[in-house]
Amino acid sequence: MDKENLEKLLDDGRTVMLEFYASWCPHCKRMMPVVERLRESVGDRVGIYQFDIDENTAFADKLGVQSIPTFIVFSNGEEVFRHTGETTFDTLCQALESA
Repeated sequence: MDKENLEKLLDDGRTVMLEFYASWCPHCKRMMPVVERLRESVGDRVGIYQFDIDENTAFADKLGVQSIPTFIVFSNGEEVFRHTGETTFDTLCQALESA
């Protein structure tokens, strides 16, 4: 998914979670199974998109991402949750359910 399509998706009112990560980041690597489990759990109800910060620097800067991993949840185009660093499946699941 490119940034322009994501902006259209955010304007569409759907709940979306973005993860900014890097392939070399050990914390990001530990979060990969959590994100995959979350993706399986929420199915098509929530869009979950991952962006490698090394390939999407300008996009990360636009959203104020300064550390990785960073998780941002949008609902109706508005940011409703942000977490930087490792977290739990339950925390992310609760953020999505609250959105």
